[in-house]
Amino acid sequence: MFSTSLHQASATSSHPLAPYGWDAGWDAEFAPYAEQGLLPCRVVRVDRGQADVVTPDGTVRADTALVTPHDPMRVVCTGDWAALEPEGSPRLIRTLLPRRTAFVRSTSSKRSEGQILAANVDHAIIAVSLAAELDLGRIERFLALAWESGATPLVVLTKADLVPDATGLSYLVEDVETTAPGVQVIAVSSETGDGVDVLAAVVSSGTSVLLGASGAGKSTLANALHGADAMEVQAIRDVDGKGRHTTTTRNLLVLPGGGVLIDTPGLRGVGLWDSESGVGQVFSEIGELARDCRFHDCGHVSEPGCAVLAAVEDGTLHERRLDSWRKLIRENERIVAKTDARLRGEIRRDWKQKHAEGRANHAAKRGGRIR
Repeated sequence: MFSTSLHQASATSSHPLAPYGWDAGWDAEFAPYAEQGLLPCRVVRVDRGQADVVTPDGTVRADTALVTPHDPMRVVCTGDWAALEPEGSPRLIRTLLPRRTAFVRSTSSKRSEGQILAANVDHAIIAVSLAAELDLGRIERFLALAWESGATPLVVLTKADLVPDATGLSYLVEDVETTAPGVQVIAVSSETGDGVDVLAAVVSSGTSVLLGASGAGKSTLANALHGADAMEVQAIRDVDGKGRHTTTTRNLLVLPGGGVLIDTPGLRGVGLWDSESGVGQVFSEIGELARDCRFHDCGHVSEPGCAVLAAVEDGTLHERRLDSWRKLIRENERIVAKTDARLRGEIRRDWKQKHAEGRANHAAKRGGRIR
């Protein structure tokens, strides 16, 4: 059995798609399609219903029309593995292989649909520029989506050369580490090269996706990791540290030191999408404190015996963290309620109960008189 496993590992490592992340697991998933004469491919770019895909024979243009276009969660996206027709111009993507992970955010649509930004990702790199004041709440939001995706998040503080002294940089890193418990935080400078080697070592295996706002330095960082000007870079505005959307599509690049990188356009909106467990991991200390609350369903608002409020009171937990947790929990409940009728009903009943309790308390304070 050992020799068989060794043979399989050797076969997949020599596969033409191995540099793009092909492994024994994908080989097994694709076996039924190989019997049909289809070709394996990985999506490296999607644009207006067509995709650039890399096959064992090279990169070709493919049509995505056959892949359930009416389901936004099944739309072809960068990072997908698929089965491709061997002939045609353009080729047809027959089906997608099951995704191992998917980075999903909610869209601005009133239907609250999810939008997949990248698929089959191992590392979610959240790029944050030090050219502007840190927005810790935004970092927490990205982290919640990253944890929910199934990928391992990593926060990269870019443009570290703009911080005037090492002590100041150390404080900024510590602030983010407190905001991102259990997550590696790396300060890098694409100008000086500081920290780039550390990041390159992290992303040298598996697939990584670069995420962040416009002007965060994602394309510059992609070029630093790639060792060439793979992505066009434009100057940011001095007034607010924001940049233009240099990257307009999600592009998959093979890194010379190993690993695959997906660069993405700057994200203005980062809405949660059914991210309860992701939020829980970002605010793990609140979950741990809640175990000591008097009531198991404590909402950490004004309940007696609340261990979370006690931690805020004694300084163990920063009030900003609790406010941010409340905001993301409420947002996630709203998103889920729009697509889950049962939960929507529960939230409505809970609201009515709290409203009735509030009226009763108000009446008691006024001596039983309700106007």
